[in-house]
Amino acid sequence: MPYNMRNFSHYLYIILFFFSFNTMFSQKGNFEIKNGHFILNGKPFTVYSGEMHYPRVPSEYWKHRLEMMKAMGLNTVTTYVFWNYHEESPGKWNFSGEKDLKKFIKTAQEVGLYVIIRPGPYVCAEWEFGGYPWWLQKNKDLEIRRDNKAFLEECRKYINQLAKQIVPLQINNGGPVIMVQAENEFGSYVAQRKDIPLEEHRKYSHKIKEMLLNSGVSVPLFTSDGSSLFKGGSIEGAIPTANGEGDIDILKKSINEYNGGQGPYMVAEYYPGWLDHWAEPFVKVTTEEVVKQTEMYIKNGISFNYYMIHGGTNFGFTSGANYDKDHDIQPDITSYDYDAPISEAGWATPKYNALREIFQKIHQNTLPDIPRPMKVITIPTIKFSKINCLFDLTNRQKPVMSDKPLTFEDLNIGNGYVLYRRKFDNDTKGKLEIKGLRDYANIYINGRWKGELNRMNKKYDLDIEIKSGDRLEILVENMGRINYGAEIVHNLKGIISPVKINGTEVSGNWEMLPMPFNTFPKHTFKQKDIAAHSPVIQEAEFTLDETGDTFLDMRNFGKGIVFINGKNAGRYWSAAGPQQTLYIPGVWLKKGRNLIQIFEQIKLHNTVSGIEHPILDQLTK
Repeated sequence: MPYNMRNFSHYLYIILFFFSFNTMFSQKGNFEIKNGHFILNGKPFTVYSGEMHYPRVPSEYWKHRLEMMKAMGLNTVTTYVFWNYHEESPGKWNFSGEKDLKKFIKTAQEVGLYVIIRPGPYVCAEWEFGGYPWWLQKNKDLEIRRDNKAFLEECRKYINQLAKQIVPLQINNGGPVIMVQAENEFGSYVAQRKDIPLEEHRKYSHKIKEMLLNSGVSVPLFTSDGSSLFKGGSIEGAIPTANGEGDIDILKKSINEYNGGQGPYMVAEYYPGWLDHWAEPFVKVTTEEVVKQTEMYIKNGISFNYYMIHGGTNFGFTSGANYDKDHDIQPDITSYDYDAPISEAGWATPKYNALREIFQKIHQNTLPDIPRPMKVITIPTIKFSKINCLFDLTNRQKPVMSDKPLTFEDLNIGNGYVLYRRKFDNDTKGKLEIKGLRDYANIYINGRWKGELNRMNKKYDLDIEIKSGDRLEILVENMGRINYGAEIVHNLKGIISPVKINGTEVSGNWEMLPMPFNTFPKHTFKQKDIAAHSPVIQEAEFTLDETGDTFLDMRNFGKGIVFINGKNAGRYWSAAGPQQTLYIPGVWLKKGRNLIQIFEQIKLHNTVSGIEHPILDQLTK
């Protein structure tokens, strides 16, 4: 064949390929519930899903993780949508770059997976404030998760913005989206908020459903709750699914009661792992247990979703917190590995391989090969030549003045830190008490460390001695807003009640210096003597010949955050554990010169290095 003809044939092949590819993925389909079954394009369909949250994974890795799911044998991916991730400030919406929800959905379709969307507006998910924007609390007329005019108006704005992203990608429009959840685990909230009439609870949840429908959502709606909580959580017109239910008889009985005596039967959250808090053991679920439950679901024709199939990472300040009677707060660790079948770094675990064997039988050994893991490198030891006390930075910052300490919300910041300062004109000695601490603080006098207060341990007081002319400094950290339960409505941060010494309120002449750490602060780093336990900022450059995923070994540090090339990798708290490393995606690194910046609150160390594996299960306190 002449060259020109070969060239023409080559281009014709490319044009025909892309035409057929786009046609295949633009054909409208149908997903419905009929006679107690899921029906996909006219045929019965069982949902084998895995949950993955796109904000917890770099966008460059989305396709790899989705291919991992496909290779394991799943046919669907489920994701929450985090309202506060996309509304970056009131009225400022971002669905681009790392936040491109459409791209994530389209990538799932390219891989061959259907998509289930869980938009909340409340999501839980061990995510900061359960997905709500922090500034909702600034409106005193607004109460979240309630039939409240101000709150519902904000929900409507969010749902309408969300609809622009997902409605064009519903299956009936040629996309892969087959179901959308209305609210989330609302039955548990109803059970905890008995001060609100059930009728009002249900009025609220049904309004969320109507908002979804009015926005253009036309695929089936569903709810997800524990099987004993359907009375408060179910919504007419949305199929109920039972989270965490392993007993098939109970599953069917509970769904039948609220779905007209028939299926489909689905577990929207089956837990092959579990969440983890700072200063508590890393929770593991055995492979044998997960395999046994999976086989039981499949044998009985139950649809299910692994929560999580791949957890990823709570980068930046995105991790949330729980609480119980023993702890006023239980902050979640930065890693969201979750002991999931696909690890935080995207590796196939023994759990993954065992589950793949089960799905191989269903697919008659036709599953695609497991994608290769991302390359892993070890960063050589980095020495910090630029180190300085944080107070040197704050001494040049203009403070906010008030007669009393102001909350983060009053200061118009959502995350990070606030330094509270006050100069004393008289000697005073006794018990410093900050019952309204939210959540963690180090106490200094004239820059010298005196002790630590910690809401997690219910440690709210400290013996202190102040001389006339001394300056009291309280450096407060927000460790993540509560994301589950009745206490979610009490989520102000900073110092939210009077500071007292010997029972007397300390009022007047408070200075506050907000430090949101949206970016790492610029500094000249003119190093001076640094006192023990001082908060420090430190910076260093390092050179790489190649890039790849790595894990920063933080075991010699105390508590703080790390930035790599301007990206916040999240919190570390090596003094507590169980997490001792920080996952650094290779796509954040560059060949040649790179920049690392650390804010360390309690333990200065001037070197850091990388290792090839995570350490997530070493408690130190």
